[in-house]
Amino acid sequence: MAIQYLKGDATNPQGQGQRIITHVCNDIGQWGKGFVLAISKRWPAPERAYKSLFQSDNKPSLGDTQFVQVEDLITVANIIGQHGVRSPRNKTAPAPIRYDAIEKGLTLVANHAIENSASVHMPRIGCGLAGGSWEKIEPIIERTLIDKNIKVFVYNF
Repeated sequence: MAIQYLKGDATNPQGQGQRIITHVCNDIGQWGKGFVLAISKRWPAPERAYKSLFQSDNKPSLGDTQFVQVEDLITVANIIGQHGVRSPRNKTAPAPIRYDAIEKGLTLVANHAIENSASVHMPRIGCGLAGGSWEKIEPIIERTLIDKNIKVFVYNF
């Protein structure tokens, strides 16, 4: 099994059965740029659930993953996979991506996918505002999802 690359919108996951849309969030409670805007435009629940994590005393840590069911067959996985945010104007600041957190989060997504016989759908996670490299993300996806025979679809918008 291999990652299947599709042209399209990851908020409109193709196929049948249970589907998990996976994306990366920061660890400071800021939601408002990048792929999250497409999610919020389609479903308000993932943003509300994410922001509610930061209202409690038990704030999420890197690698934590929140699953929010948005339709009968679609769940959104909010992976806390970046530390803080970086201004697009400040290219010299370190990228906020945390590959170990992405791996931990995708392991939780894999477990959820297996339990629910779900496929996993995503944009090129961690490679936009988080500043990550697809050359580093792709092997993590292969280890955590593909090696467990989970169907993975990556969307190029």
